[in-house]
Amino acid sequence: MKLHEYQTKQILKKAGIPVPEGHIAKTTSEAATAAFDIGGKVVVKAQVHAGGRGKGGGIKIVDSPGAAESTAKEMLGSHLVTFQTGPDGVPVGTLLIEEALSITKEIYLGMVIDGASKGVVIIASEAGGMDIEEIAEIAPEKIIQVPIDPIIGVQPFIGRKIAYELNFPQTLIRPMTGIIQNLYKVFTQSDASLIEINPLVITSDDEIIAADAKLDVDDDAIFRQKNIANMADPSQEDPLEIEAKLFDINYVKLDGNVGCIVNGAGLAMATMDVTSAAGAAPANFLDIGGGADEEKVSKALKIVLTDKSVKAVLVNLFGGILRCDVAARGFVLAAQEMPEAIRPMVVRMLGTNSEEGREILSKSGLSINLVETLDEAADKIQEITR
Repeated sequence: MKLHEYQTKQILKKAGIPVPEGHIAKTTSEAATAAFDIGGKVVVKAQVHAGGRGKGGGIKIVDSPGAAESTAKEMLGSHLVTFQTGPDGVPVGTLLIEEALSITKEIYLGMVIDGASKGVVIIASEAGGMDIEEIAEIAPEKIIQVPIDPIIGVQPFIGRKIAYELNFPQTLIRPMTGIIQNLYKVFTQSDASLIEINPLVITSDDEIIAADAKLDVDDDAIFRQKNIANMADPSQEDPLEIEAKLFDINYVKLDGNVGCIVNGAGLAMATMDVTSAAGAAPANFLDIGGGADEEKVSKALKIVLTDKSVKAVLVNLFGGILRCDVAARGFVLAAQEMPEAIRPMVVRMLGTNSEEGREILSKSGLSINLVETLDEAADKIQEITR
């Protein structure tokens, strides 16, 4: 689950990490009032779940309440397009009006779960204000990575080491150490998978302030993060992804034309590779899971078919806990409930009750191509989509 910048900053502020003075605006008049209350130059920031807002026109500096009002009029109700959103962009319904800072230095500071070390890793760089992926590509030597022992956490010496490597002035070593320790507390206490302050700035008054912030919370831990769960913004999520979550289906919308239904994340990735190798593109990632029943299988297919860009559906199932005959009946159920939406299907079934499942599908009267191998599946997908 992603949080907006203003929501993340509320959490950081409670944890003792300095943030700029700012106010939320959902109307043009609220934007003008916020700018008036802050006084002087302010920054108008679109609150969306996407990076690259500045390049997309979602962050603007203005000099007056009137300019803040006119800028808010341009942004509110629009769709912001960035390199992370796709061509349709994401809706802008909320703005953050913040004081403009006098900045002398920008730092990147983040924490993430690292699969290799199976723990939290602190990532920091003097090249703040840039995407960390861009830094890694053009100047990897500027990235500091520090694995954290979950038993001892972030001790003061770790914070001091990072601050020195970032070339902080001596007077700011202690404050920076405190910020790193507090950020780790936020990370662990909120069950985060990622937290970023980019940039963390040093101002002309020698203050360290989180000028921008991002927090992603592990979906599997939301049940124990009630306050954070209430911060969810459905307008920033794909409606099909929201619907899939209600049925405990792992679904991610993509930009292709082949709907994929698979049981198992690894098998799902392989199926997406097959789709791409066939000259098509996956329209989604969908892992139906191992314990699905007929209703859940039916719902998975209906979600895929609701996507108008889908020209064909590729099913790749290995029967185990989810028996192939159960899956087959689920597909037939979906077809009966949405006959007008059915697309050609390529189905590969192996494992428990695969013969029964194939028989159910072959007698269903649906446009289904039963295949034995992934190579056959690729050939059929290529034939259908071309």
